[in-house]
Amino acid sequence: MGGFIFVPLLIVGFFILLAGFFTVKQQTAAIVERFGKFHSIRHSGLQLKIPLIDRIAGRINLKIQQLDVIVETKTKDDVFVRLKISVQFQVLDQKVYDAFYKLENPHDQITSYVFDVVRAEVPKMKLDDVFERKDDVAIAVKAELNEAMSTYGYDIIKTLVTDIDPDIQVKAAMNRINAAEREKVAAEFEAEAERIKIVAKARAEAESKRLQGQGIADQRREIARGLEESVDVLNNVGINSQEASALIVVTQHYDTLQSIGEETNTNLILLPNSPQAGSDMLNNMIASFVASNQIGEQMKKQNKEKGIVPKKRVRRESPPRPEEGEDLNY
Repeated sequence: MGGFIFVPLLIVGFFILLAGFFTVKQQTAAIVERFGKFHSIRHSGLQLKIPLIDRIAGRINLKIQQLDVIVETKTKDDVFVRLKISVQFQVLDQKVYDAFYKLENPHDQITSYVFDVVRAEVPKMKLDDVFERKDDVAIAVKAELNEAMSTYGYDIIKTLVTDIDPDIQVKAAMNRINAAEREKVAAEFEAEAERIKIVAKARAEAESKRLQGQGIADQRREIARGLEESVDVLNNVGINSQEASALIVVTQHYDTLQSIGEETNTNLILLPNSPQAGSDMLNNMIASFVASNQIGEQMKKQNKEKGIVPKKRVRRESPPRPEEGEDLNY
């Protein structure tokens, strides 16, 4: 009978003894209480406590943690904006007791301080300044949190402003302003490029005209030199300069007409180009017709006085064609 009682007691004692051992994970601290009162802090590894007397009140994470807080506030120029503040914090090894017993909910405490600092700093800035000076906001949040949370055993590693989100209408207006500014810059670059092309084209045309004028001047210089040599040759054979000039002009005129006549497909007509060219041409044609009629009448009168009768043209008729079978021998 006693053996049957001893075995259950032995099993119970074994489990009670086994309950006295526990493990603590790396980067974690365990709070051990004895009869409801703080007793000790146990770190990573296999630990021992008195069964039924000691108990594990809780565990504290010693790793670096991150808390994201979204704060909505108003800027100095009355624009509502949402900021996302990322707070990286850690429980100090030597202040595990304070972190566990002095603060019930550290996340709520940190969130409250972040709201307080952001809503104190951002209303002092315009919207553009919030984007440019977001690091100042992060530094102010970190300084305030370090001062407040160090009492509770928490160390603020770093604070970051990870997002700035203005009101939707404000974002649309900012995008339109940005687009207009970029279009303005693009238009200025296009205008500058067009100006460069125009200047380059004008310089090229000026250079072309200069070279063309230089070529014409050289051509005329050579023509004048050739005319001078031609006049010297004619002077050597007894023709004076005025007659030589007239002869050269007439020769060039007929040379031009000859060169035009050599082209079989040409449709060029040489006409005077003076303002009175039309009337002069008509008068010359009328004078030519009158002179031709007068010469014709004078020739008829002279022939009549000499008794010369103009011959009449006799039309020779061809003999009739013989019909088929007719004998042409007479």
